[in-house]
Amino acid sequence: MTDDHYPPRLIAMLEAVWGEGFMSPGGAAEVARVVGRHDLRGKTVLDIGCGAGGIDLALVQQHGAGYVLGVDVEDPVLERARVLIGQAGLEGRIGVVKVAPGPLPLPPASFDVVFSKDSIVHIPDKHALMAEVYRILRPGGWFLASDWLIERDGAPSPQMADYVAAEGLDFGMASPAQYMDALRTAGFVEISTVSRNQWYRDQARAELARLRGEAGRAAAAVVGQDFVDQNITIWSRMIPVLDSGEHCPTHLAGQKPVA
Repeated sequence: MTDDHYPPRLIAMLEAVWGEGFMSPGGAAEVARVVGRHDLRGKTVLDIGCGAGGIDLALVQQHGAGYVLGVDVEDPVLERARVLIGQAGLEGRIGVVKVAPGPLPLPPASFDVVFSKDSIVHIPDKHALMAEVYRILRPGGWFLASDWLIERDGAPSPQMADYVAAEGLDFGMASPAQYMDALRTAGFVEISTVSRNQWYRDQARAELARLRGEAGRAAAAVVGQDFVDQNITIWSRMIPVLDSGEHCPTHLAGQKPVA
């Protein structure tokens, strides 16, 4: 029995939907949108919740990051990441390590950029997280992230509760207002949030169609039809809360002041 939320079977399922090495929507194109106008060439990047490695490969191969350290709390995703990094021959520019939940075992002011893609939803205390990100960044460094947010704080709607229960994951969703406050309290400036709700409404429908079609059939050969059907149920419960706006994937950014 494993306590991992992302065992190999789920990793394979998510890669069937989102692409090799990716465990959240949009693949390398959405990573590029999170990076935006920021120049990562030669920069040292920390990726919080690196998952199966696709993000870190994109940061190096497509954005020229000098070195990426990916951290995650689960062995199966890190094992998958190491395989893909090795296949790409990028062991010298990408490292992935397991960390325990909580403060990161990293020195202050040690990274130019802290990046995260749809992973910090699993960290409930956003104020503690932003304080830790601020500590790790060098002066002038940037926090660039995407995460799955909830429209407002407080009790979720019954539809949202049903969706989260279907996911079966340890979601700690927060509102855009809570993230903004956490970033300001930590000391960040140039803070921004950009909703990706409309984009993901369309994406989620396309993903569900793929699950019901060729991608689902291919995945079923690896993970079993029952598991594919379970994920079809998850997507079917997610789309209504995307349509209502309660589930609002969002890009987040903030800069640590130079002085």
